[in-house]
Amino acid sequence: MQRIALFGTSADPPTAGHKTILSWLSQHFDLVAVWASDNPFKSHSTSIEHRSAMLLLIIQEINSPKHNLCLNPELSSSRTLETVEQARLQWPDAELTLVIGSDLVGQLPRWYKFEQLLKQVELLIVPRPGYPSEQLDLWQLRRSGAEVAIASLNAPNVSSTSYRETGDTEALTPTIEDYINREHLYPWHEEQKRAKIAH
Repeated sequence: MQRIALFGTSADPPTAGHKTILSWLSQHFDLVAVWASDNPFKSHSTSIEHRSAMLLLIIQEINSPKHNLCLNPELSSSRTLETVEQARLQWPDAELTLVIGSDLVGQLPRWYKFEQLLKQVELLIVPRPGYPSEQLDLWQLRRSGAEVAIASLNAPNVSSTSYRETGDTEALTPTIEDYINREHLYPWHEEQKRAKIAH
């Protein structure tokens, strides 16, 4: 049976952390379906079209030997259950694993029809620095019927939020930084330019 990882992410913007996660997933699954998503619990700084284009650049940077990283924008939905139902139509015989960051574990019970969602997919939780997977949360998920595993990887301690708030380019790969500069994304860029002109 084909094993497919479903990895939707805000990617606002995608970081070196996303690249590490995707590289790891490509080594452990037959196919990794990737898309930019709008998280209803977050506000987004740039359009889903730009975020999707940047994810494609990350996929191309990785250049997986198995060629199993695919951008699937048609899976994007603010309701994960709708995403999974669409994936099930595309791959009716596959084993589907939903990949989420450990920062989202506490949100899961507030997701749309989350108990119904847990019956349709296995969960793979990716550890994120500063967001330990609380044992209580995992116990509650398993009690709700979830099949839960923890990914055995250490993602770098970088975040999209840090970049958006401070302009910390350490979070980005050079390709993504070039794209952001070329498309004039994120408001702090304009502030930085004005500061340079003022000096």
